[in-house]
Amino acid sequence: MPSVTTSSTPNPSHPKPQAIAAEQTYVDMLFDRLDKEVADANQRLNEVQADVDPANPDSDALVRRETEYHLLQDKLDRLNLAQLGLVFGRVDVNAPGDNPTAEGLDRRYIGRMGLDAREENYRTLLLDWRAPMARPFYLATTAQPEDVAVRRHIRTKGRTVTDITDEVLSRELAASYVEEDDVSITSESALHQAMDRARTSHMNSIVETIQREQDEIIRDERRGVMVVDGGPGTGKTAVALHRIAYLLYNHRERLSSTGVLILGPNSTFLDYISRVLPELGETGVVLSTISQLFPGVTATAQDSLLTREIKGSAAMVDILRAALQAYQVVPDEDVTIKVEQLYLTVTPAMVKAARTRARRSRKPHNDARGAFIEHFVQSLAEQMADKIGADPLGGKNLLSRADVDQLFDDLSDTPAVQELIDAFWPTLSPQQVLAELLGSEEAIEHAAYDYDDETRSALYRPWQFDGEEVWSISDVALLDELAVLVGMPDVEAQQEAERAAWKEQVADAEDALDILSSSMSTDNDDDMFEAEILSAHDVIDAETLARRQQTVDHRSTAERAAADYTWAYGHVVIDEAQELTPMEWRMVFRRTPSRWMTVVGDTGQTSSPAGVDAWEDTLSEFVGERFRVHQLTVNYRTPQPIADLAYKVRRSVDENAQPTESIRDGEPVRFVSADDAEGPLDAGIFTDEGGRLNAIIDVSNVEEVKGLEFDHVTVVNPEEIINRSPLGVNDLYVALTRATQTLTIVGHWPEEFH
Repeated sequence: MPSVTTSSTPNPSHPKPQAIAAEQTYVDMLFDRLDKEVADANQRLNEVQADVDPANPDSDALVRRETEYHLLQDKLDRLNLAQLGLVFGRVDVNAPGDNPTAEGLDRRYIGRMGLDAREENYRTLLLDWRAPMARPFYLATTAQPEDVAVRRHIRTKGRTVTDITDEVLSRELAASYVEEDDVSITSESALHQAMDRARTSHMNSIVETIQREQDEIIRDERRGVMVVDGGPGTGKTAVALHRIAYLLYNHRERLSSTGVLILGPNSTFLDYISRVLPELGETGVVLSTISQLFPGVTATAQDSLLTREIKGSAAMVDILRAALQAYQVVPDEDVTIKVEQLYLTVTPAMVKAARTRARRSRKPHNDARGAFIEHFVQSLAEQMADKIGADPLGGKNLLSRADVDQLFDDLSDTPAVQELIDAFWPTLSPQQVLAELLGSEEAIEHAAYDYDDETRSALYRPWQFDGEEVWSISDVALLDELAVLVGMPDVEAQQEAERAAWKEQVADAEDALDILSSSMSTDNDDDMFEAEILSAHDVIDAETLARRQQTVDHRSTAERAAADYTWAYGHVVIDEAQELTPMEWRMVFRRTPSRWMTVVGDTGQTSSPAGVDAWEDTLSEFVGERFRVHQLTVNYRTPQPIADLAYKVRRSVDENAQPTESIRDGEPVRFVSADDAEGPLDAGIFTDEGGRLNAIIDVSNVEEVKGLEFDHVTVVNPEEIINRSPLGVNDLYVALTRATQTLTIVGHWPEEFH
């Protein structure tokens, strides 16, 4: 079908080559400006790095230099990454604007970042795809043209324009410069080209092909928890990632300082999506799995299905609290200690009173230790005062309040007292508490006394700490819960305290140097010796100045956030959120006190034994009814024959499941017996000679392919996948819906799904 020219000259002899050449000229101009911005930013960065003034080493100047350094680095990241498909579209809109055409329309070029002509009063040359004026590019249809005459898709390779596709959305608006024979109404041509592209090991951006229902979700500005729900292939993940890019564009000041966390189901998935945000012009986002979310712990082991279910349940909160309280010991009988030739008696009542005082502080265990120590040692100090200060004649105790306070200080430093404090209220770590709980049948019996033998046996894992810590993925949320109960130092607060201590040290050193300078021998005033004399002030001040010019922290917000378990993110995205357990939801919500989240998932694909059955049941505990659900209805990935088969599987466990409408036809699903299968059927992912990405899925790797897509999929022994767990039908549903082109079933296919 012939393409549409947007030239203001009617009837060009070769419309498409001329149009491509015209776009190439425009794209070249944009890249020239981008190159200049990169060069200017690099030059300024070099100046900032060299801008050290030993004569003016004040901390404010250092902070300003650090701030500009990071801003320039971020800008360079965005400028360099924007070159990946800098411009991809154009719309001619019946509205006022910076680039009027001869027909009175505003010509807007759409790309991955914005560029202005500053010398022309900041005339817009390229609109960032997230800008409000770029929205007609995504919303316009022939039914609702949004005042758009023509939409043009511009395809590039590097800096070269390779092709264009035009869509006339309003014949009336376009009539003055588009010949009838040149009209093309192929509003989904670009979308189909994107869908038919060969899959790779990395996800493709959909920024050029965002559809109306997706755009509404991406640009939703309401705060709170948003659930993006939809079946396989509806673009949930792509929409969530583009939403993050949009929010970072509109709320950059807030989110650049607090960071954005994206949680995925596994490292393969994170690698798969890792290039999308940089291609959209955004960097600095923290990508993590649940297993990586607790700093300093690498979880690799996998528990049994029963153990995962128990550890994921909310009941673990009470079990962990009981395990921790077991360390807050009250002795069964009196304990006698000797302090400076005196014998003091520690009674169970004394320890219990100190424990009560500490627990009433409502502080985490380690933080409450101070309250325990104060009450416990005070009791000992008063007992000691009674012994040594008693008046033989029966009068008032001879020791003053100050004397008792001194006894308190002395006892606090006494090894025998410190040993008792450590025995009755020890300093703990989350790792210690969980390791000693899971590795001890006695500890489990104490903490989980209300539960049956099967539950307690499932928690017991003596091999976990045989020589070194081996954490399971299910342990991470438990460690995070214990971090709250036990109490861990605030990383940012520690660093701030260190910086304050350093400033105080420098100030003290400067005072000392000033004294040295003022007390120098008057012989040093002799002009003939002035250039040869090196004072102590000169030596020490040179070192001080050098240290004061050191950078405070070159890490990005993302790097600092990933290393701090107390970090409060500005926004959190959870993909495959239906897999999170109640304990994992608690861990995630701690990281977003603002409750500003994008939750992406499909409960029909839940495979976790403690995963989500219904969004309402899961989210109500944290936000009540203050969440909203956006439903994606169009399947962009899965050809209709595959979608129809998957629907039969889904319907077997959910009678209310709705069929999905795919925008693509495809080949029928191929069924092959195990005896007739060709070649090896080892589970894995590979690329064929045609460059297509293939996957062989069986019971061993079905969890690893969640969230991914492949051109061709072979599902081996579906009944084994079903029998794998109580949620095996959901696993099969996931496996069937990974294909974008063809699906082959090897092995017996259950009759109920025909």
